[in-house]
Amino acid sequence: MAKKELNAAVTGKVEITPGAMILRVAPLGWELPAFTPGQFTVLGLPGSAPRCPGSDPDSREIPPDKIILRAYSIASSSVAKEYLEFYITLVRSGELTPRLFQLKIGDKLLLQRKFTGFFTLETVPHDTNVILVATGTGLAPYMSMIRSELAHNSDRRYAVIHGAYHSWDLGYRPELETLQGLSTVFTYIPVISDPQDEPVPWSGDTGFVQHVWNKRMIDKAWGFKPTPDNTHVFLCGNPAMVEDMEKILSEEGFTEHTRKSPGTYHLERYW
Repeated sequence: MAKKELNAAVTGKVEITPGAMILRVAPLGWELPAFTPGQFTVLGLPGSAPRCPGSDPDSREIPPDKIILRAYSIASSSVAKEYLEFYITLVRSGELTPRLFQLKIGDKLLLQRKFTGFFTLETVPHDTNVILVATGTGLAPYMSMIRSELAHNSDRRYAVIHGAYHSWDLGYRPELETLQGLSTVFTYIPVISDPQDEPVPWSGDTGFVQHVWNKRMIDKAWGFKPTPDNTHVFLCGNPAMVEDMEKILSEEGFTEHTRKSPGTYHLERYW
């Protein structure tokens, strides 16, 4: 039963650090449906799938034919139809991520055919700027947005503020730095919280993404202040960061966007 449900295969795997990887998954015998950048889907593996070395044992007995399912934001462009890309952090005590980290090229897994989520750019006016604030793998939906939208909409400015513990935890950093060098409307600001651990002195920003906002780094890069009239802000990642940024943005006149009440900042909480 489980084997029949494994409808996709791993076509690419890059371990950025021992605890974070970029995983590419392609459908087997079916075509990927359209999705909107910022949406997520579900990956799954049976309980019989092995866990990666260094992970904790399962905390409960999982039947070998039971499919373990978890939702992950898509990091790949919505234009690419050959595969989906995911930016995943290892949860050593988790049930699925230790099994995902043990996958090799060609291994099969379940890929849900349905894409869902409202954490997208669809409600943002085309002439409104966008600031994407993330910690850790909260960057994933933004990669899909940037890869899909930046080349097709030059009427707005984009900025990514990405926070992590160390420089090596900044997934997609080379791509985003290259993009910043090529685009006149894209700004990338990486920030790390533990610069004392760097083997080579870190010359970038330190602290948390909230500090980047409060230091008005975007204002300096863009030459004007982001306001609710000209900018929408997206928040994705650590709940503490999201909560702090909500307070800061609210004080500056930004309002939360919901399906029932349109606003100027958008939320997606991880873990």
